[in-house]
Amino acid sequence: MSTTSATPGPSTSHPPPRPATSADEDDDVMLDPSAVLTRVAPEADAAMEEDGAEEGEGAPTFAPATNNAKVDLKGQTRKVNIPPHRMAPLKRDWVNIYGPLVEMAGLQVRMNVVKRAVEIRTSKYTEDTGALQKGADFVKAYALGFEVDDAIALLRMDDLYLDTFEIKDVKTLHGDHLSRAIGRIAGKDGKTKFTIENASRTRIVLADTKIHILGSFQNIKIARDAVVSLILGSPPGKVTASLRTIGARMKQRF
Repeated sequence: MSTTSATPGPSTSHPPPRPATSADEDDDVMLDPSAVLTRVAPEADAAMEEDGAEEGEGAPTFAPATNNAKVDLKGQTRKVNIPPHRMAPLKRDWVNIYGPLVEMAGLQVRMNVVKRAVEIRTSKYTEDTGALQKGADFVKAYALGFEVDDAIALLRMDDLYLDTFEIKDVKTLHGDHLSRAIGRIAGKDGKTKFTIENASRTRIVLADTKIHILGSFQNIKIARDAVVSLILGSPPGKVTASLRTIGARMKQRF
């Protein structure tokens, strides 16, 4: 019985398939970016055009604004109450008060003696939208005790303000302690008050326990800090020295 042996030759069989992994599944799911862009972009553009058309149908249209457009100020009024002790000075300086209001601001003004108030109203000659508020601040400053020449700066300048506070807002004082605090603020013959005004470029009115300051925002802060230091008991000489230093710095700055 003869046996034949088979010689090994080149194998033509294929390797068995390997099991599919998650990486292969991800590769099958991924799409060509260029194909996505070519298919999605036209649809997105069409949708955006439709949305823009829908929004444009109900969107309001406005004409371009012009610099010559005037704001209607008809019918706006202000009433400033005058304290009883300021009625006599108001009658004396009335010519100097209503003159700037009419000529500079184009307002209509009258003094109501019965109600003890000054009534201000806009007119056809009023051009500035803030003229009515400036006029009310001007009259209010005079009612608080400022001179006409100082209060009129509120009409001419835009960065001036009024600040009012009481001594009890800083420290609660009674009797002689309150009187001494007021004396420290005023000084002998008003010397300390004048020093604060000149150094901070403000105007100060002492009305009993109330203190009114007129000036710009930064200058009001300087004057208020000096007054607060005097109320808390700082010697006037120390406060005056610090004010001189601040005044010298302000001169160098400007």
